[in-house]
Order: sequence, then C-alpha cells, then structure tokens
Amino acid sequence: MAAELEVIEHPKAENEIIRRALALLNQQLWCWGRDILRPEGNWLLEIGFSRIEPPAERLKSSSVYSLELPNGKSVILRGFGSFYGCSERGGVFLHRYTFPPNYTRLTSLESPPWDVEDLPEWNRPTDSQRNNLAALTLDMIDWIQNYEERIVKDLGLEYRRSILSCWKHAKDPIIPAEEMANAWKMLGDSISKDPECLIEKQ
Repeated sequence: MAAELEVIEHPKAENEIIRRALALLNQQLWCWGRDILRPEGNWLLEIGFSRIEPPAERLKSSSVYSLELPNGKSVILRGFGSFYGCSERGGVFLHRYTFPPNYTRLTSLESPPWDVEDLPEWNRPTDSQRNNLAALTLDMIDWIQNYEERIVKDLGLEYRRSILSCWKHAKDPIIPAEEMANAWKMLGDSISKDPECLIEKQ
C-alpha cells in the first residue's frame, strides 16, 4: 500500500483510527509473545526469524526477534512495539501504547533494542518524508495481515482462538481470531484514506 498525504481535518475519524490501531497492536504483540512460547515450537523461529539473546548486562530483557524481508526490508519485534525498515524509505516504530508511529531516516537499527531507551532518536518527518512514513506504516500493516492469514492457514483458527482465550488482562475488547487479519486490512484502508493521522499534532 502507498498513500499520498493531503491535509484532512477529521478529528473524530482520527481518534477512532488511533483507538483501533492501539487495540490491534496491543493484541498482536500479545499473540506474538504466545507464538514464541508455542508448545510445539517457537513459531517465529519456524518462519525465519532470528533470535538475539540479551547480553549479560541486559539479562532482565527478553530476546529480540528480527526478520529480513525481500527488497531490503526488515521487521524487529519487541514486547513494547515493532520496527519496520526499508532501505529506500527509512524506518518506522509502532509503539504498543502510543500513536502515531515514530519515523527515522535509519533503514535499520544499529543495535538490538533491549529497552525503549535503546531506540534511535526519531525525526518529525519533513513534508517530503511524510509519504515515507505512510508507506512504511502501511507496509508494516500489510505484513502483519499476511502473518495472521498464515497463522490461520498453517496452524488453524482454533490455535489463534486458544491463544486469545488465555489473555485475561486485555484492556480493550478482544478482536476475535477470525477477524484479526481483516481488522488489520481495515486499519490500513482507513490510514490510506486519512494518512494525516500518522503525523503527531503539535
């Protein structure tokens, strides 16, 4: 997906996009954590992710998971968010509890993000970089949608349902397993129509 940015003043619509984005990502990060702990084997490793163990001085941190994608793209997953980088556009970080995403000109992270403090300094996108922010965010959403579709195809809908049934401390209503992939698609469609929601208001 790609989007050309235009100024649109839809505060109510933007608030709804933000609410949905945060609820979806929070649930997705929970699911990734459970996919790692899958009794039959770590699903992220099975589909090609690399696991980076924390160094001795960061043993309280969990492992970092990274995946190299075609065309110079990459994904890094942490419990507090996810990074998506592209050699042509830079990188974007989706935080678990805050929106909009952060943009950086860096195409990859120089060192594993063991904590939030390890993330790079973010840049407020210039007018010429706003399309990069939108394209990166939409690419990340596409990737997550495809991930969930593969989960259902390879592991079955009941697997994802069983994961969600264990989530006892969800703040928001749980999105049913059968709706997760489409919920990401709908979020991407909404952002495509109103990409200004990705720009932090000052």
